[in-house]
Order: sequence, then structure tokens, then C-alpha cells
Amino acid sequence: MRVCLASTSPARLMLLRQAGIEPLTLSPGVDEDAVAAAAASERDAELAPDELVLLLARAKARDVAERLAASGDFDGIVIGGDSMFEVGGRVYGKPYTTEEATRRWHEMRGATGILHSGHSVFRISPGATPVEATAVAAASVTFAADITDAEIAAYVASGEPLHVAGAFTVDSLGGAFITRVDGDPSTVVGMSLSTVRSLAAELGVTWTDLWS
Repeated sequence: MRVCLASTSPARLMLLRQAGIEPLTLSPGVDEDAVAAAAASERDAELAPDELVLLLARAKARDVAERLAASGDFDGIVIGGDSMFEVGGRVYGKPYTTEEATRRWHEMRGATGILHSGHSVFRISPGATPVEATAVAAASVTFAADITDAEIAAYVASGEPLHVAGAFTVDSLGGAFITRVDGDPSTVVGMSLSTVRSLAAELGVTWTDLWS
């Protein structure tokens, strides 16, 4: 049984490898900002975080699933995901700049936020129509209240928080600044493995059959 990760995220790839799965990786051809804007325009309101991460996860997984289904020789599952961090009533994706990452860390210091992670899994079989299962997972993250300005500056200068949802990691340099995680810890890394396992089961796929 083959596995394709519809993402080039190193964190999601690492999670699957640690779980015994060596996936094919394909980058989805999805303009995430355009998808989100179209959905907000259609509703005439911004989507809630759980709705938005699921919308984007489905768009990314569908794009890759359609390409693999068209090839006619892929037998397995496609996994797509998206994550956003909500703290203080605001929703954050990747900060990209040192200024924004620094601002967020000053806001997050001593606070608790929620990491929303959308998941879409497609089952693809040659000659059959792809079938999808979806779910959203969430985990709360509490940051240390005694993080100094110098520690924030050093962490931001490392470059790690610039390209991850919420401007932090739990499994690398940022982990020392996190005091508590409630929920599936892998959700905070980028993808809930327990959720993906459940979705695969919905599609008739046994998790252990995906091990490399």
C-alpha cells in the first residue's frame, strides 16, 4: 500500500517517517490565499479556523489525488494537511518576517493558544473513483511566562519560527519554551497521526499496512 504526502513540509514528512512510513511527496498546485479568499467571498465572512484548515487541506489533497488517479497506476492513499494557530482571538499562519515572528512571541509569552490542523485523506485505486475522508484535530499549547526578550530575539534569529504555523515548533528549538500541550502532540508538529490513522481506517486501510 503506497502513501503520498501532498506537502513538502519537512515536519509532516518527519512525522510519517518516525511512524514507519516512507511516503512519496508531491507539492500541491494550490494558491492557498486565493482558495481562502474565494470561500470568504462566497460566504461574505471569514471562515473559522477549523473550517479554513480543513478547506485548505482538502484542496491540497484533492489536487494531488487527481493527478495520481489520472496516472492510473497508483494504489494507496494521499494525505493532505493544513495548520493554523489561534491565540488571543487571532489566527496565525506562518509569520515569514522576523518582525512579525517577534511580535507574535511577545503576545504568546505566558499565553495558551490552539493549534488547528485539517486533514484530508484520499483512497486511490486504479480504475476506481477516489474516495475522501476528512477531519480536524486541535491541541492547546501553553508558553512559558518567563521567556525573556533576549530568548525571543535569539529564537527568531535562528530562522526556525519564520516558516511554521504559529511561529513555533514543539519538536525542535521552540520546544523549550512550551510548558504544556493538551491533545495529540503530533498535531502541534503539523499533522495528527492518530487522526490520519482513523481516516485511513474509514477508507478501509489498515495503518500497519502502510509501514515501509
